[in-house]
Amino acid sequence: MVILAIIISSALVIHYFEGFIPSPAPGAKLGLANIMLLITLVLYSPFEAAMVLVVRSVLGTLLAGNPWALIYSLSGGILSLIVMSMMQFKFGKHLSLAGISTLGAAFHNIGQLIAASVVFGTIGIFYTYLPVLMLFSLFTGTFTGIAAHFTVRNLKKIIGSL
Repeated sequence: MVILAIIISSALVIHYFEGFIPSPAPGAKLGLANIMLLITLVLYSPFEAAMVLVVRSVLGTLLAGNPWALIYSLSGGILSLIVMSMMQFKFGKHLSLAGISTLGAAFHNIGQLIAASVVFGTIGIFYTYLPVLMLFSLFTGTFTGIAAHFTVRNLKKIIGSL
């Protein structure tokens, strides 16, 4: 429980500071807090990862003062976590964490666009933003996956030496 609290706290701090980084497109973020989600998914389970996702999303949107962002954060995050969990379970030995993360980033964007299309009552948002967000997710997902891979690898070394 204490380790999960540390993971959630770390994700919140990363999420907060990421808010100061300019966004190349509306809704596009680096997703650095997802490093902590990936770490939780690998070291624990989808259930604990879901706890990290929900708590970080709720607290992050409250701290940012934008409760509407919760709709987009949770819709993208839940779809992303479902896809990453399935890929980790089914192909975890054959698919790198960067690959799993990149798929997660793509589906996070898809989930956010689904929520936006419901909120705004149009699917036109997919034509405008999906190509840009998919391209962006290739870079952000790969980066967060590589960062999570090295963090997990080093944590396993540390845990193994205790």
